[in-house]
Amino acid sequence: MAEVNIKIEGMSCEHCVIAVRKALSGLPAVMESNVKIGSALVKYDEATGGVEDIKKAIEKAEYKVTE
Repeated sequence: MAEVNIKIEGMSCEHCVIAVRKALSGLPAVMESNVKIGSALVKYDEATGGVEDIKKAIEKAEYKVTE
């Protein structure tokens, strides 16, 4: 299992946290995520996905990854 800390712009409230958490939970590789305003610490299985998949899911939820 790997871990990545991703910085995110555009988050301003708990609704944003929930939206990002929901986007990440839809990825089969994501085992655990700790989302707070401005960042997400994600533990994921490298065999089923990677950092780019995680970034795309966050951007699809309409937030900007700044890492």
